[in-house]
Amino acid sequence: MLGLVRASHPEPTAAVTTVAALLAAGTGHQPHGIATVAITVAASQFAVGWTNDLVDADRDALVGRADKPVAAGLVSRRLVAVAATLAAITTVAVALTTDPVAALWATIGLVSALLYDWPLKSTAISVLPYAISFGALPAFVVLALPGAPAPPFWLVAAAALLGAGAHFANVLPDFADDARTGVRGLPHRLGPAGSRLAAVGLLVAATGTLVLGPPGPPSGVGLATVAAALMITASAWYAGRSAERAGVRPVAAFRAMMLVALIDVVLLVTSGRLV
Repeated sequence: MLGLVRASHPEPTAAVTTVAALLAAGTGHQPHGIATVAITVAASQFAVGWTNDLVDADRDALVGRADKPVAAGLVSRRLVAVAATLAAITTVAVALTTDPVAALWATIGLVSALLYDWPLKSTAISVLPYAISFGALPAFVVLALPGAPAPPFWLVAAAALLGAGAHFANVLPDFADDARTGVRGLPHRLGPAGSRLAAVGLLVAATGTLVLGPPGPPSGVGLATVAAALMITASAWYAGRSAERAGVRPVAAFRAMMLVALIDVVLLVTSGRLV
């Protein structure tokens, strides 16, 4: 069971599920609605994480990734495949208890993320599934409200920018391993420096969109959040370069992305200007 949990990518799964639950609370969902959103998003994350480790098992084994349970033989491929299938079914089934259009967006987010796992990961449009799946998240959350109100464009756009930034940040620790196994997504074509710049720019752009997108002038707290996003991403840039020089995996950028996302959602929830 521990191997199965580790194969689900627990850090991003917990972060994205927490963000979705906070967003649901901020948009006015009742407790049962928040729980429905959280279960749907968690199931989707489990399905994508397990599928990712299953698809990448041979590549992970080739480069000696002992931290990958499937590649290390700590959990069987059959069990992970069954778990991923059940999680995908759960995603759609739970989403359908809200609204058909909301369920459609939840399904679009799931399918898009699975298409990243295969075959888009090694293509020049590898960033597209991240942008679509992250953009679909607030669309699902808002449409799942009673009456299925239309999600604000700025909210969907900010989530898509955040997702695109997450792609570049997520790939940074794996550049060396990906080069050995032939993975050639958009970040690999830009290189480490270009990917760091893209990650920082997209994360700051996402925060700026959340601050400037809602009606009315931006608040002082919102502007401070933009400054905080700049400081966090700049610190992550420096930490990532230091890690590379030390010969360890540079995970700072991805963790910075998760931190910025949580800060952004807290800003949204406390601003009271979501829908």
